[in-house]
Amino acid sequence: MSSDIADYYDLSRIRPEVQAKLRLVNELGRDKFAPRAKSIDDDASFPVENYRDLAAEGFLGLCIPEEFGGWGYSMFEYAMVGAEIGKYCGATALTFNMHNSSMAWSRFMYEMPNLTPEEKAAFAPLRERQFRRAIAEKAIYSQPISEGGQNWTSKPNQTQCRKVDGGWKINGFKKFASLAGYCDYYTIVCTEVFEGQEPRHEDTMLFVVHKDAPGLSVKGDWDPLGMRGTNSRDLILKDVFVTEEDMLMPRGIFGKTLPNWPHMMATLSPTYMGVAQGAFDFMVDYLKGNIPGQPPIDRRMYATKRVAVGKMYARLASIRALWWQAFSEAKGFPSKAEVLRMYAAQYNVMEGAAEMASMAIRTCGGQSMLKSLPLERMYRDSRCGALMLPYTSEIMEDYIAVLSLYEMDEIDSAPGDEGGARTSLWRGDSGTLRSLR
Repeated sequence: MSSDIADYYDLSRIRPEVQAKLRLVNELGRDKFAPRAKSIDDDASFPVENYRDLAAEGFLGLCIPEEFGGWGYSMFEYAMVGAEIGKYCGATALTFNMHNSSMAWSRFMYEMPNLTPEEKAAFAPLRERQFRRAIAEKAIYSQPISEGGQNWTSKPNQTQCRKVDGGWKINGFKKFASLAGYCDYYTIVCTEVFEGQEPRHEDTMLFVVHKDAPGLSVKGDWDPLGMRGTNSRDLILKDVFVTEEDMLMPRGIFGKTLPNWPHMMATLSPTYMGVAQGAFDFMVDYLKGNIPGQPPIDRRMYATKRVAVGKMYARLASIRALWWQAFSEAKGFPSKAEVLRMYAAQYNVMEGAAEMASMAIRTCGGQSMLKSLPLERMYRDSRCGALMLPYTSEIMEDYIAVLSLYEMDEIDSAPGDEGGARTSLWRGDSGTLRSLR
């Protein structure tokens, strides 16, 4: 018996229509996603049927404004949906985030107050094109950014585009391209390069590339430890031609908006919040003897197990409370306190998911290690979150420390970066990235 949203949320802060969708996700999760999760994990196969179910219920338009046929959910509301999916199938939740991130970028970056009227006028038809595809065609988007060996927020993307007659040609590669071979469109983040000039963050471009575009190919095998159903293979781009109409957003918008919407880079955390809850839920059912196909053995009488459950509930409740508060504050141009809470929430969720799954296995005992039960899969999935860029646990520790110890005008000169990932650190109106704002 999985947990209900009323077990951990203040429902007075959630719109009734959102509550209904959260409960629908749990129904899909119990009846369909959870039964399919083992074969998806065993075969490292993409959760095609889960996406059909999500599309049929309208979830592909979750973040799309209502005027375009979507639901118009806030980032806060999206995060709750992602976490509920994650209770049942981590790979489905993680890839669902990739689709929704493209929709969210198109929506929320357009709404930023620092865009000029000219920029918004150029942006409007581009985002409408993507929204119409997701609604009318039920098109699924992937958002491959990682290129392996570097943090994409530290240095300009190695995937590059160069101006040619009628558009641009893109050349490069993407590692860990989730949904590779299964999505309809790829949102490609690349750097526009010019003769005689070093690549710059300011020249970051985003193009939407169809899965059958000439020059686009999917390569390599996919046999990872966890999140096996994401099918995050390599994406190769060789002279892929794109036009101005293929932009996700106009030139220069990405650099002006993303640094001022730092919660937008924390959207991997809902998946792991769900994995943590799923591990706890399984443990409770196991100790009660309520696991289908298993003998109904009641293990609740053991004091050591009761103590462990108490500790785990207390830890899980504190993780969720901070995470929920942080996402309730998600918006453009947040305050320093709001950013620090988000960084702390990201850190606690990614570390906490692994703790929850590990403690659940120890508490349930040896049988829970068997692949016939879902906890072993949840454990492996839980180990994959803390290393995911751009907000790895180590980066979060650094960001929290820097914002706590230094004044805003001191951040650029703070020691210890050594060419690492601090380019993506939120700086408000201070520091070297001010020109991008």
